Amino acid sequence: MRLVPWQPDDMLRRLDDVVSVYGEAMGYRAELLQTRRGYIGAHVRRAGFRAVATLTTDGHLAGFGYGYVSGPGQWWHDQVRSALDEPARRFWLGSCFEVVELHVRPSAQGHGIGARQLRALLSMADGSTVLLSTPEADEQRSRAWRLYRRFGFSDVLRDFIFPGDERAFAILGRELPLASRPATEDAPGTVGI
Repeated sequence: MRLVPWQPDDMLRRLDDVVSVYGEAMGYRAELLQTRRGYIGAHVRRAGFRAVATLTTDGHLAGFGYGYVSGPGQWWHDQVRSALDEPARRFWLGSCFEVVELHVRPSAQGHGIGARQLRALLSMADGSTVLLSTPEADEQRSRAWRLYRRFGFSDVLRDFIFPGDERAFAILGRELPLASRPATEDAPGTVGI
């Protein structure tokens, strides 16, 4: 496996693969994936866009992650902003990098790919804080939750409902930059950016 930084054009060239990984990882219906395709295509032009991809030795996409500077007028930013009080808005959203997507194909999960992708993405991030949303789940059983907690993400909002999605989400955040590598992340044979 090889972890590489992606430019906007790299993401657009591999958009079919990105949407496929996203769909497999999230278990979403095909009609929702077409909508996400349009969103992802628009996201690559946002300020501070950063992306990483994990490629197999034969060039297949095993995982990806991306984010950008969060700002007023962006749907996710405005939804989260409306649920925070003014001090929290200033702290969390004043200079925030938003992790928009971080996914690994289910067949490739459990090998540290998500951790390497998150570390690389956050090391490239602009801002003093980082926020992300993840579906509410059992924190001990969910790989995503265990990953975010290992990286020092704490609760900003819990049981948050985004318009158009009946599932509850947690909004998690942490300060940037990353100070040190999580002790459980490094393993012999891992490859980083």
